[in-house]
Amino acid sequence: MLALTLILIPFIGSILLFLLKGSNVSTSKNVALFSSLITFAVAIYTFATFNPLVPIEAKYTWMKDLNINFHIGIDGISLLMIALTTFLVPIIILSTYKFSYKNHATFYMLILLTEVALLGVFMAKDIFLFYFFFEAALIPVYFLAAIWGGKDAPRITFKMFVYTIFGSLFMLVAIVYLYIQGATVNIQELYTTGKLISPTNQNLLFWAFFIAFAIKMPVLPFHTWQPDAYSESPTPATMLLSGLLSKMGVYGLIRILLPLAPIGVTNWGFFGMILSVIGLIYGSIIAIQQNNIKRLIAYSSFAHMGLMAAGVLSGTLSGIQGALLQMVAHGINAVGLFFIIKIIYDRTNTRELSALGGITQKTPALSIYFMIIMLGSVALPLTNGFVGEFLLLKSVYDKNVWLGAIAGLTIILGAVYMLRLMQRSMFGESNQVTAKFKDVSGTEVAVLLPLAILVVLMGVFPNIFLKITEPAVNSILQIISSK
Repeated sequence: MLALTLILIPFIGSILLFLLKGSNVSTSKNVALFSSLITFAVAIYTFATFNPLVPIEAKYTWMKDLNINFHIGIDGISLLMIALTTFLVPIIILSTYKFSYKNHATFYMLILLTEVALLGVFMAKDIFLFYFFFEAALIPVYFLAAIWGGKDAPRITFKMFVYTIFGSLFMLVAIVYLYIQGATVNIQELYTTGKLISPTNQNLLFWAFFIAFAIKMPVLPFHTWQPDAYSESPTPATMLLSGLLSKMGVYGLIRILLPLAPIGVTNWGFFGMILSVIGLIYGSIIAIQQNNIKRLIAYSSFAHMGLMAAGVLSGTLSGIQGALLQMVAHGINAVGLFFIIKIIYDRTNTRELSALGGITQKTPALSIYFMIIMLGSVALPLTNGFVGEFLLLKSVYDKNVWLGAIAGLTIILGAVYMLRLMQRSMFGESNQVTAKFKDVSGTEVAVLLPLAILVVLMGVFPNIFLKITEPAVNSILQIISSK
C-alpha cells in the first residue's frame, strides 16, 4: 500500500489544484507544498522501515486482455530515486514562494503531475507501465516550459518534445518485440526473455533503448535540445528537468537496458561509454566558455550525465553504485545551483557573468550556501559529489585505462568552470549592477539550507545510500553475468 500511497498523494493534490483554479496564489502554493510534504513524509517512513527481504508492491489489473497490470513496487534502487524525487519537489515548490506565476493553480498542478509520473517510472514493475509514465513525465514539464518560459520557449520546448518522442518510438518498438517474445510485460520476467534473444536482436534492443534513454539524459550526440531548454524554461521547470527528469534516462539504463540486452551491452556498451566520455569533455569545455550563468550550469549538467552513463555502461558494481549515488548528488546540486542563479538574476536582472562581481561583500549567507553546493558539484572530498564520482571514474578506468584517464579530466575541467563562476560572480569589486544586492532570507534560506546540509551529510555518510541499493544492484549484475 505504501507504493500506491506515494503516487496517490500528489495525484490527489493535483486534482485539488484543478478544482481550485479560481483560488488565490497563496492557496495554490500551500496545497502544492502540503501535498508534496506529505508525500515526502511517506517516503521517509518507507526509507526508515525498508527491508529488502520484504517486498513493497501493489498490483491491479489494467488491460486484462493484454495481461498488462498497474504493477508497482519498491526495491533499493527505486527507494533512492523516490527519496530524491519526494525531497526535491517540495524544495522546488518552496523556491517559488517569492514569485507569482500566471494561472498559478495550473502551474502547481503540473509540478505535482510531474512528481506522479516520476514516481511511477521509478516504481513500475510492468514495462508498459514504465513506458506510460516515462512518456507522461514529459507532458507537464513541456507545458511548464512552453507557457511560463522565455520568448523562444515554445520553439525550443517543441524541439525537446520532438527529440524525446523520437527516441521513445524506438523504445516502444523494443517493448512490443519483447512482449511478443516473452508473452509477458513483467519486467522481472522479461529479464529471462532478454537472455534468450539472439545476439543480433539484442544489439538492436541495445540501440533502441539506448537512444531513448540517451536523449532523456542527454548523452552526445542527442543533447542539442538540452542547453536551450534549460536556459529558456522557467527555473522550476529547469530544476525538474535537470534534477529529476534526466535521472529517468540513467535509471532506464540500469533497470531496463543492462538486464534486457546483456549481450548487446557487451557488444556496444564500450562504444556508448566513448560517446558519454566525449560528451563529458565537450560539455565541460563549453561550460568554461559560457558567459550566461544559466547555460553554464546547463552544460555542467550535461557533462555530469555523461559520466553517469559511462559508469552504468561499464556494467560493474562500482559503476552502477556510483551512478546511483551521483544521481542523488547531482539532483541536489543542480537544483541548488539553478536556484542560486535565479536569485542572482532576480536581484540584478542579468545572467551575464561579465556583468557580475563583488556579490559576496554583502551576502555572507548566500556566499556560504553557494560555496558548499559548488564544492559538492566539483566533488570535493567529504561532499556529496565525491564518492559517486570516484566510483564512476574507477569503473571507467577498470574498463579501459585510456578512457578512464580522459574521463578523469572532469576533475580539472569541473573545477575550472565552477570556480570561474564563483570567482567572477561573487568575488572582486562590486559594480552598479551588484552594489545593492541583498542577502538571502525567508523561503530562500529554507530552500538552500537543507540542500547544503545534504551536500555535507552525503559526503560524510555515503554508506547509508550505498547499502540500500547494493542488494538490488547485485541482483541486476547476476542477471547480466548469467547471459
